Formats: sequence, C-alpha cells, structure tokens
Amino acid sequence: MISLEILKEIAHGIAVQFGSNCEVVVHDLSESSLNSSVVYIENGHVSNRKVGDGPSHVVLDALHNDNSKTEDHLGYLTRTKDGRILKSSTIYIRNDEGVPVYILAINYDITGFMMTENALKSFIGSEDSDADAEKITNNVNDLLDDLIERSVKKIGKPVAYMTKEEKTAAIQFLNDSGAFLITKSGDKVSKYFGISKYTLYSYIDVNK
Repeated sequence: MISLEILKEIAHGIAVQFGSNCEVVVHDLSESSLNSSVVYIENGHVSNRKVGDGPSHVVLDALHNDNSKTEDHLGYLTRTKDGRILKSSTIYIRNDEGVPVYILAINYDITGFMMTENALKSFIGSEDSDADAEKITNNVNDLLDDLIERSVKKIGKPVAYMTKEEKTAAIQFLNDSGAFLITKSGDKVSKYFGISKYTLYSYIDVNK
C-alpha cells in the first residue's frame, strides 16, 4: 500500500506541475478522522481549506458504501463556497485487503475557462453542469447542511409541503449519502424535518 508520505510527495509533484490553480488534497478515511479528514493539502487557497478541515461528499461515500463498489471518480465538476467551478478527480488509495484508506483528490479551478466557454469548450468538456456541481465544504456542519439542501432539492418542494412518503424519501437520501455518520446529525435532521428522533429512525429503517 502507498504510504501517507509517498502520497504527500505525489500531491506536491502534481501541484507543482499544474500550478497554483491546482489543489491536491489527501483525506484520511479512518473513522476517527471523520471530523478532520484533510491530512495534507497543496494550494488550499483554491477551496479555502487547510489541514484538519472536515470531509467532502466523497469521504462520506467511501465510509458509508460497500468497499467493493467504491470506484474512482474522474473529471467531474465541483463548486466552492464562493462559486468557483473546479474540475475534480477522486482516487481511492487502498490497503492490501482492498479497503480504501486514503483519498487523493485533485481540484483544478476552471472558472476562468468557464467564462470563455464558447472559445474553450473542447478543453473543459464535462457531462456535468454547473448547477449539478457538488459543493466543497470545510467542516461536517457545512457538509450536513449541504446534504439536507440536496435532499430537499431531490423531492422538489419545501419541507412544510412534504408528505410522509416524501419526507421518508428525503431521509433515505440522507442515509444513503452517509449523513448519519456525522455526530449528532440525527438531532439536526429531526428538527429540520419537524419530526421526532423516533420517527426519524423509523423512516431510516422503512426500506431495510
């Protein structure tokens, strides 16, 4: 298995090769590091992150999903808090048993290219759209807020107008996204959807 020190050397080399618009991040996937999964970062100004910051969506996916189904995700779009668009790749680093233990993430700021998209379309082609770009978050609270926002968007109506079945579907989306790996997420989700924690857990269990 590639060690953390070697990953740091690889990350540094990629960042130097592609310049200051290229952020390279190493995430530690051990559950003990969930709240501070970023263990190394080059050009952190791209997403305004630093060592010790929290996980991204891909980290939760890796922790929550079946390891045998976890695949590298290359050339997709992400979006920073301040609205810049990044072309990103996520590479899972596995141990000898095939379990992902680190993530090497590459995020290249293509905002300048997007502003001249008509002239440069062939260089930045992606099947994703700006609107579908995942947000890059700095901590677990922001990540949970974004997942809740996405769950509501998936249903297509405010919580106040959701039926029981629609709330169940939204909460199942959160569960499938790994949201409940975040400490005290149940309290926040229950309050947001206006239900008790007992009801929340019954919604989670409904499709098991």
